[in-house]
Amino acid sequence: MTQIARSLKMDGRKIVFVPTMGYLHEGHLSLVREGKKRGDTLVVSIYVNPAQFNEQCDYEDYPVNLDRDKELLEAEGCRILFLPSSESMYPSGFETTVHVSGLSKGMCGDSRPGHFSGVATVVAKLFNIVQPDIAIFGEKDYQQLALIRRMVSDLDFNIEIVGMPIVRESDGLAMSSRNARLSEDERMLSLSLSRALYSAMKIFEEGSCDAQRIIEGARGKIAGGIEIDYIDIRDAATLKPVDKVEGDALLAIAARVGKTRLIDNTILRRN
Repeated sequence: MTQIARSLKMDGRKIVFVPTMGYLHEGHLSLVREGKKRGDTLVVSIYVNPAQFNEQCDYEDYPVNLDRDKELLEAEGCRILFLPSSESMYPSGFETTVHVSGLSKGMCGDSRPGHFSGVATVVAKLFNIVQPDIAIFGEKDYQQLALIRRMVSDLDFNIEIVGMPIVRESDGLAMSSRNARLSEDERMLSLSLSRALYSAMKIFEEGSCDAQRIIEGARGKIAGGIEIDYIDIRDAATLKPVDKVEGDALLAIAARVGKTRLIDNTILRRN
């Protein structure tokens, strides 16, 4: 992969990179389509990174369908698919990690210890291997996106990071590879996450700036049987907690539906 990237660079081609963990859906494909617009050569990677899973069962149960993923990417015109192995990514003796301290705290950082260190480490490695000019990520993993932007700035990666909006099912559920693990009943329960966001957004749009009131409005819409991890409001740029929504703010939810952990978010902003 690195040899290919070097050759492309020598030819003056702009590389756009979309890193994924596979089991692709329309959300991933929206990143692929954006990538094709922004550069000369699109590279997509598929790698289920064990270092970012803090529960072994979650890693083992992560859905995989490589043949289907290849068909989807070929249909979108992707010609370079990078499929690293764990043996190549974490060879014997590997002991270096990347840790973004501030943005790893709170929200998913509290409930998934070590997760963001695993994310930062694998993304840094992928960047060094693929050597992209632009990398594209989805905004559903908003904390991850903020962390990667911070890492790229702090470590002087000469890469433009692009965030793309959440893609939803027709009923409002945020698209996620983990949705495939939901039973029919769990799938119906999970719809209350996006409904909670819409309800909180309405409270905000009606004039309330009080973060706790908005959060409680969302909490009241979460269906029984769902285990809430957190509902939080943070500054959209810094991810620092806010008591009052005065600028753009992130409203984020994480919850467990059965054995499946789902996340969703929206941005609160005044027009």
